[in-house]
Amino acid sequence: MNTPEATHSGELKIGNIMLPCFVLADGRRILSQRGILGALGRSGSIRGGTGGGGDKLPPFLSQNNLKPFITKELVVATNPVRFLFEKNLVYGYLAEILPGVCEVYFSARDEGKLLQSQKHIAEQADILMRAFSHVGIIALVDEATQYQEIRDKKTLQDILDKYLRPYQASWAKRFPDEFYKQIFRLKGWQWQGMQINRPQVVGHYTNDIVYARIAPGLLDELQKLNPKTEGEEREHKNHHFLTDDFGQPELYTHLIGVTAIMKTVTYNDPKAAWAEFQRRLQRAYPKKNTNFDLDFDE
Repeated sequence: MNTPEATHSGELKIGNIMLPCFVLADGRRILSQRGILGALGRSGSIRGGTGGGGDKLPPFLSQNNLKPFITKELVVATNPVRFLFEKNLVYGYLAEILPGVCEVYFSARDEGKLLQSQKHIAEQADILMRAFSHVGIIALVDEATQYQEIRDKKTLQDILDKYLRPYQASWAKRFPDEFYKQIFRLKGWQWQGMQINRPQVVGHYTNDIVYARIAPGLLDELQKLNPKTEGEEREHKNHHFLTDDFGQPELYTHLIGVTAIMKTVTYNDPKAAWAEFQRRLQRAYPKKNTNFDLDFDE
C-alpha cells in the first residue's frame, strides 16, 4: 500500500499549545502524535509510531480504569496513520479522536473512576472541548452562509484565543513547582517532579502552610465548598474558589513569602529542618483561627 502524502499543513493554537495538523491527499484530517500528547497535558512521545488497534491503545488511553469508557469506534480510530510530509515519514491520528478521548476522561470522572494522576488531563480536556464547541458553531454558521469563502483565515484562531483566556485563567497553575520542591527538600524526600504522585500528607501541609494562614476561617470555608468525595479526594482544587480580584493575588503573595522562608532553612537533618521552618513560618505568618489540626510528626 502506498503511503499517502500530506497536501496541507499548519498549526492549531489552543491556549499555549501548538498542535501540528495536516490534511492528506485523500481528505483525512490528521493531528500529530506528539501534538495530541501535548494537548492532553502529557509529555514524551509514542515509540515507533505504535498504538491503537487491538489491545495496543495509545498511552493516553491505556490505563485500565479508562477501558470501560472506550468505544469500539475509538479503538479503531486510534490506529496510527503513516504519511509523508516533505518526504519525511510522519505518524499521526485522525483529528476526530481528540474529542473522543476527552469524552473518555469525562465519563471516567463522572463515574468517580478517574485517578488522581489523571485529573489534570480531564481539566485540559475541559478546555479543549469548550474551545471546540464554541469555534465549531462559528464555523458551521460560516459554512451555511458561505461566509467562509471571504472570512480571513485568522478569524477562527482569534475567536479561539479570546474565548480560551478566561478558561486558561481558571485552570492556571497557582502553586509553583518550587513550593513543593522545597517541602520535599526540608522533609528529606526525593524530588521526582510534579508528574509523580505526591504523598497524601503534602495536601495537609499545603492546607496548614497556605490556606490556614491567609485569612481567618478561609480553610474551614474552602473545605465546606470543596468537600472530599467517597474516595477521600476533592473534586476541585481549593484555589479555584478564590476570587480573581483579591483571593488569587493574596495566594500568590503568600506563596512567594513562604517559599522564601523555606529556602532560608539549611539544616541537614530533615526533622530539625522541618521544625525550624515551622517556627519561622509561625512567626512570619501566624495561623488564623481555624478548626484545622495537623500532627506534624505523621
